[in-house]
Parts: sequence; C-alpha cells; structure tokens
Amino acid sequence: MALYRKYRPQSFNDVVGQDHIVTTLQQAAEQDKLAHAYLFAGSRGTGKTSVARILAKILMIRGIEDETLQKQIVRGVEEGNIVDLLEIDAASNRGIDDIRSLVEKIQFSPVVTNAKVYIIDEVHMLTKEAFNALLKTLEEPPPYAYFILATTELNKIPSTIQSRCQCFPFRAIREEDIIQRLQFIADQEGIAIDRDALRSIAHHVEGGLRDAISLLDQMRSLKKISLAEVQERIGGVGHEYIDEVFAALLKKDTEALLQTVSKLEENGVPTENFLRLLLAVIRKRLHEAVENKKPIKEIVKVLDILLDALRDLRISPVPALVLESALLSICNRDEKAEQDEELFAVEEKKKKEETSAKKPTEKEKKKAEKKKGESAEEEKKEETPSAAEPEETVKPDAIVEAREVSLENMQEVWGDIVDDTHPPSVKMSLKNGRLAAVMGTKVTIAFSSSFHRDTVAKAEASHTVEEVMERLFKRHLRVECVLDQGQNDEENGTEEHTVNLAEAAAEIF
Repeated sequence: MALYRKYRPQSFNDVVGQDHIVTTLQQAAEQDKLAHAYLFAGSRGTGKTSVARILAKILMIRGIEDETLQKQIVRGVEEGNIVDLLEIDAASNRGIDDIRSLVEKIQFSPVVTNAKVYIIDEVHMLTKEAFNALLKTLEEPPPYAYFILATTELNKIPSTIQSRCQCFPFRAIREEDIIQRLQFIADQEGIAIDRDALRSIAHHVEGGLRDAISLLDQMRSLKKISLAEVQERIGGVGHEYIDEVFAALLKKDTEALLQTVSKLEENGVPTENFLRLLLAVIRKRLHEAVENKKPIKEIVKVLDILLDALRDLRISPVPALVLESALLSICNRDEKAEQDEELFAVEEKKKKEETSAKKPTEKEKKKAEKKKGESAEEEKKEETPSAAEPEETVKPDAIVEAREVSLENMQEVWGDIVDDTHPPSVKMSLKNGRLAAVMGTKVTIAFSSSFHRDTVAKAEASHTVEEVMERLFKRHLRVECVLDQGQNDEENGTEEHTVNLAEAAAEIF
C-alpha cells in the first residue's frame, strides 16, 4: 500500500497543520452544532478530503448507541464501501444531469446510518447549470443529508454556493510540520533519511503533505536517502545559485550571470521557481530597508524588473531567456554602489553577520537563569554590571549550552518544560506523562492513557514541547509519545473506566 494511503489521517488527532479547522469542527460536534453544508478550500495535499471523511464518520454515527454498529460504520467509511457515503469527483461528473441524478437519490433515507453524506471533490469543475441545480438542495436539504464540498480554486465557486456553506480555508502546511510527519513515517517504516533531505522535500512540495509523503515513498527503496539523492529526483530548487547571482550583480559581471543561468538549465531547476526565490529574497531586503529607514527606490526598481519577468515567463517559448534579460537589466541599471552592497549582500555572509550580531537581551538572560534553577542570590549577581560585560552577556547561554542531555538532567527541568508548554489542554496531558527514557536526541514520554498520549503526539503539540526543550538544552530534541507499559494491571483497570469516554472520543476526533 502507498504510504500516503497508509498514513492518511483517520481521526482529528492525526491531522497535521490545520488546528484552526480541527478545533472548530471538534467543538461543533461536541455541542451538536454541525451544519448541513461545508466548503473546504485549499491547495492540494493539505487534508481537505481526509478531514471530510473524518467529519463524515462523526455525522454517520450520531445517535447510534450500538458500539459494534458504530465500529462497522467507521470501518466502512475508511474502506469506502458504505452506501450512505457518496464521494463524487466533479471533474468527471460535472454536468447538470449528474447533479439532477444526485438530487433525485437524496430523497431516499439512509440505509445503514442516520445520515447520508455527499463529498464532492474538485467542486469548482461543475458547470454553471450544475451549480444552479445544486443550489436549492444546499439551501434546504433533507434533515439527514449533509454536503462537504472540496476545491483547490475557491474563486471559481459562485458566491451563491459559498453563502450556503460554512467555508474553511486549508492553509499550506508549515515545513517544520511536514518534516516532523515525514520523520515519524520514516521511523515507523525503517527508512534511513538525512535531515537535510527531509527539509529539501518539505520545501519542494510547497505546503502539500501528500506530495511530500509520495516523494518519500518513491525513494524508500534506497539504502539511505541523502540530500543529493533527493535533488537528483526533484531537481535543485535553486537556493544554491542565489549567492552566485548576487555576487555577479555586485561585480556587474554579465558573463558570470549568463553562466549561472546555464547551470540552472543544466541541473533542471525550473526558471519560474528560481525567479520566485529571487523575489522572496529581494522582498526580505525591502522589509529590512523599510524597518531601518533606508532608501528603497533601487529595491523597488529591482522588484519591478523581476515581477515583469515572472509575468513574461508564462508566455515565453524560452523561459531562460526571460531570466537572462531580467538579470542583465538589473546589472545595467544606474544606481549607487553602496545601495547595491546592501541589496546584493551574499546570503551566507549576511546570515553569519546576523548570527554574530545577535546578543541575548536582559530579559532573555533572566529567563535563562530562572530555567536553570539558580538561587535569588545568583540572579542578583548576574544582574550586577561588571567590568567583563561581554563575558557576562553570554554566560547564561554558555551554562545552558554545557547542559548534558540525559534522563537525570531532563527530570531536573521537567517542571519548567510542563509550565512553558501551551495550550492548556496540551499542558494538562503532558502533566499526565512521565519521562521514560532519553536516547541521544530522542526523548520518550510514557502516558497512562492513549487519550493523553495522542494529545501530546499531535504535530503542533509535540513541536511546542520540542521548542521548550531546545531552549533549555540548546539543541534540537525529538519527542516520542508511548503508552506506559510499566503500569500494573490494577492501575490500568482502575484508570480504564475514567478515561474510557475520552478514548472513545479520541478515536473519532
């Protein structure tokens, strides 16, 4: 089975990067305030269909007391063989006749469950007539009928349809969340992959988790997946050529610019992707200039040239020629040399300068001192100015840097980790866990119930815990959540009744 199907979210706890949607739907389900029509909009691979199926499970088991029947319905939805759930691909069923047939069948009551759920994927592909035929049913559906529409192009959905649905925007998933999910899958499947390779995949898919998992699946047969292996299969994204272009622009070296564009072509880097990268970097320089109250006239000129090139690129028979023309135009414009020094500063050099210039503030120093548990007397000593001020400034960080990652040291600051974790629901679940082991950079937390384990194991929650640990130990640590196997049978038996309802809810939510 393909990895993206094997690891498709089956409950709201498995959904990555869409907490704003999951929380709303969970609370609506708990309060029995679910609507009859939903519209999920977002780019591909962000979880629209997966969330639609999870929501369908909740709708279809409402009011059913028989647990066996509930499990059968949930299994039927997951396997796609339950008659009361209809998934329609609007790309191939887009005409008015298809929608009329759907409207006719909706008059019949559900067969197995208490609800009939219609998931219409790529709904923007419906014709104008088909939308009109659907309109009245969306406004006044039978009490047992529910519609979940999914689209990648919200602008093509008529406003009359949108106004009859609850609209949820699915965001592009953050790179860190994608990396964390890919690492989890790689650990489960025994796939050896470098962190840089994971980051390259996450950047390439532009927020689409399904595409990222498919790429990982494509390369899983390799003994070890390295950055070079990933770039061979997806092509370089162009980051490595930004510095070359900036250096050539700074020296006004037109020959070097043309050679760099040739390298891009030879290595299969899409011209449009590289132009977008250049625009992103120049835009960042624009924001820095505005923040520091520096002249922006030349930066705006460069942005205009690149934006014109991006527009021309889509109709040009030779994309690389458009890029060459834009870079040469930037190179030959009239500007002051000192402005170019700022504008075309090499990225690597700029990053190093920013890193070396960054010093901890007094507030950060006090927070670091508090976390390492120093006494009030020691804190006072740190705040007192001394002749060796530079050494004092970095002293707290140096102490934290020296902390060894071990089970004993982790236990010493466990209270601080719990206190700094947010939101409160995650903090509460974390309090119910215990440190089980520390192996290298992996911190294993054991929980007495699957409900608390799943709450902390959720991508957003575990990322928060990892950030707190990273602040204390000055290195990236990975959290692993497991069920506590050390509990004896009596403890498990006593607790089973207490968390039974919560665990039952977690299976759905």
